[in-house]
Amino acid sequence: MQITVSGHQIIVTPALRDYAESKLGRIVRHFEHLHDAAVVLSVEKLFHKAEATVHCAMNKTIHADATGADLYAAIDCLADKLDRQVKKHKEKIQNHHREVVREARYAS
Repeated sequence: MQITVSGHQIIVTPALRDYAESKLGRIVRHFEHLHDAAVVLSVEKLFHKAEATVHCAMNKTIHADATGADLYAAIDCLADKLDRQVKKHKEKIQNHHREVVREARYAS
């Protein structure tokens, strides 16, 4: 998965870029069909904000945003939100074949 980190009226340091890439890289372990992610970091008065848009297979787009006391906390919260959304998306597209399993179980 390719991760693009940019800043809205702030300069993104290499430490922030590496931190965001490592945190968002962990969502790949739940769902492998993620194409790319775009992360935007910004500061609005007292709030530090992180937004991300992730493009998945089957033309699905997942978007999340989070605010925190500093950018690292906002990135942590954003990664947790995206993790939950990716898990939910994976559960929706999974076909469990309940009828086939039920027939096989009660056939014998």
